[in-house]
Amino acid sequence: MANHLTPTELAREAGMDRRDVIEKCMEMGVPIFHGRIDKTLFMANLSEQTPGSQPGAPRGSRRLTPSGARPR
Repeated sequence: MANHLTPTELAREAGMDRRDVIEKCMEMGVPIFHGRIDKTLFMANLSEQTPGSQPGAPRGSRRLTPSGARPR
């Protein structure tokens, strides 16, 4: 089973459009090296980005104090 797939192959496995896979790679910072994408890295980042997939604050968010000010 291959772990490094072309955008077309990865799109087929993820149930997405090829263009969306490339767009998500750019958005999430997943590298496309020699026309191949690491499937495990892509799927892990995609699941982190999907709302409700994991408990806690979304990736890259900052917590606010009760007064609404950001902690130092």
